[in-house]
Amino acid sequence: MGLGYKSAFNWITLWSSLLFALILGFSRLSYGLFLPGIQTEIGGSYGQLGMLGTVNFIGYLVGTLCLPPLISRLQHRKNVINRISCLLLGLGMIGSAFSDHFIQLGLWRFMIGFFSALATVLVLSIATDVVQPAERGMASGLIWLGGSVGILVTGLFAPYIIEPAHLEGWRYAWMSMGVFGILAALGFELVTRKEIFGRSISTQLESNLQEQVNVYRLLFSPNKFLFLLGSYFFFGWGYIIYFTFLIPYLVNNGIPSKYAGLIWSGIGFAGLFNGWIGGRAIDRWPSGYTLALGLALGTIGVLGVTTNHILLTSLGAVMIGLVSFITPPLMTTALLRRYAPHSVYTVCLSVATAFFAAGQIIGPIVGGWVVERYGLKFGVTSSSIFMALSAMFACLYGRKQRVLENFKKNI
Repeated sequence: MGLGYKSAFNWITLWSSLLFALILGFSRLSYGLFLPGIQTEIGGSYGQLGMLGTVNFIGYLVGTLCLPPLISRLQHRKNVINRISCLLLGLGMIGSAFSDHFIQLGLWRFMIGFFSALATVLVLSIATDVVQPAERGMASGLIWLGGSVGILVTGLFAPYIIEPAHLEGWRYAWMSMGVFGILAALGFELVTRKEIFGRSISTQLESNLQEQVNVYRLLFSPNKFLFLLGSYFFFGWGYIIYFTFLIPYLVNNGIPSKYAGLIWSGIGFAGLFNGWIGGRAIDRWPSGYTLALGLALGTIGVLGVTTNHILLTSLGAVMIGLVSFITPPLMTTALLRRYAPHSVYTVCLSVATAFFAAGQIIGPIVGGWVVERYGLKFGVTSSSIFMALSAMFACLYGRKQRVLENFKKNI
């Protein structure tokens, strides 16, 4: 790298974090918060609205699958692809605010999912490239922290979004988020343009067939990353059910929108510490067991809904925000960055993100079906099943890591 490594705290990390407020907090998770307002104005059952969430993640999956061949065809253009993706993502948020029916909103949600997938992988890849290897977990934590900021901000404005008196509040919110995202993309472009990357993108993404075979052998080997991918898949399945149907559950139970918004903001506020804690933890203990601990505590947090007590539900939400909202993505990113060969890291992260996206596609479908059949409470609680499965796979990955480490020591 031409200019040497930077610490985790730098301008690129800061602008990356602001972009992740758009990529994660605004474009993806705000949908669950705005669901009551969208339903009031556009109509539809929770099953139908859940399908719109699924359309978003289908776009996300398509984006992750398109990224490796896209980069390989446009060598040395990773920054350009990211710039276009972020700008179109912001414009997609603005465009979705003008939706009047399901098909129109569904098309915008697909577009938003597609470009947020490209931006997720590229922003992380570009930003962590310049960070010292020992601090890349912390840098990932700071970047993913932006998603928590996005949730915190949207939660604070919830009374102006989901109250029946503010029928079009979700429209104004999405327009504002889109404008913010475009400004963040411009800031990220300015600070990254000053950096000179010595390693070419063609080295990172060889189109050689043999290397591609090795990449997938690496990812799908039980002794390498298979269980980590499984954990990421079930996390995507579980967390998206919780975030899609938590606010509708609270509103349906008569919780005032102000308090529902505060609970949502509580998740985001706790997530601010999650990025710090998770990043430090994975740098110090780069293991699947570290990941599994956060997922297990998050599973317990989801179960707070079963108590029918607002305080315990709120504490459970804060626990999820503190240890298992940002933690799995940032730890998966950091583990791949640490153990995957640098030349194929972007491909590995893209495939892992595709597994995450696949879980998020299934989640709203399953969650919507459960809600329609058994009610919102059981629907939200069902996310704990998949969070627990995610924790189990993370433990299996940690066990494989330990076995390999002991084997190397005995050689």
